[in-house]
Parts: sequence; structure tokens; C-alpha cells
Amino acid sequence: MSYESKDKQRVFNEEFMPHIDAMYNFAYRLTLDEDDAKDLVQETFMKAYRFINSFETGTNAKAWLFRILKNSFINNYRKKSKQPNKVDYQEVESFYNSDSVNENITTDLRVETVQHLIGDEITNALNSLDVDFRTVIILCDLEGFTYEEMAKILDIPIGTVRSRLHRARNLLKEKLKQYASSLGYKDKRK
Repeated sequence: MSYESKDKQRVFNEEFMPHIDAMYNFAYRLTLDEDDAKDLVQETFMKAYRFINSFETGTNAKAWLFRILKNSFINNYRKKSKQPNKVDYQEVESFYNSDSVNENITTDLRVETVQHLIGDEITNALNSLDVDFRTVIILCDLEGFTYEEMAKILDIPIGTVRSRLHRARNLLKEKLKQYASSLGYKDKRK
């Protein structure tokens, strides 16, 4: 199917743009970084526009976009994992040797970061899962995709979706057991 320029814009605005918040949330949960998530969403929407002719109007646009985002994330992850980490030590040294450095900044930043982590045990537990397990939890439990849609997005058999989701939920439950106990919840199996 080939769209005219005006049709492309209409499809993009009506079918794709309503999902931008869900796309950002998914990207953020995959990358765990605001800037990386924004870049990933931007890349996803650029690819969606570029390949809009392969999208069938009336099908699940959200699932189509999630698949593009997931594939982009994997491709970026593979590229980054092959590159060595880069640090500009001269820039770091120049900063810390300058007169404008407030020695309390480092300590304050650490305390502030830790304060944001406390009380957010569920997010921390989810983020600590391997990306394959985290992804199925996000797609199913947070985004509400069916097993069939998840299988298409992740390009894996439906049985793998089910087993991965089961394992991910068990891992998450194990990670949250102590937190639940501290809130007064009791294990009913005992």
C-alpha cells in the first residue's frame, strides 16, 4: 500500500501519535535513562514514518510501533556493547581542578539519588530484571498487550511469551517478597 504525502501525515497523526506516551514509557523502562528513551522514541517514529507504506491502516498501530522500538533498542544495545566505554579524563580532571567546583556537590548528588530510590522498590525490582523478562512484564502487565500481540512484537513463539512471563513474574515476586513482608503482607502458602 502506498500513501500520498497528505495521507502519510494523517495516518502518522491519527494512528501513531496517540501512542507517544506509551512508547516513551516502554523506552524508558528498557533504557532506564530519560535521554536514551527520548532518542529511542524519536528513532522509532522516524522509522515508522519512513516505512509507513508497510503499515496496514486499521491494524494495531501500537503493536507495530512497539515492535519497531524493541528492534531499535536491541540494535542500539548490540552496537553499544561492541564499543568500549569512553571517558574524557582530561575533561573530568579539568572540572575537578577548577575553582568553581563545590566539594559538597558530589555528596549531595549521591544523597539525592539515593533518596529517590528509597520507597520505589517495585520500580527497582522491575528494573533489576534481565531485559527479556522486564520487557514481557511491561508489555503484558503495564501496556495490556495480549500474548499474541506480544509474540509478534518480540518475534518469539507464544509459548515462549507465556513461559518468559511466568518466569518474570516469579522473579519479580521473589525480589519483592521482603518488601511485602515489611509492609505486613504474609505469605499465604505457609
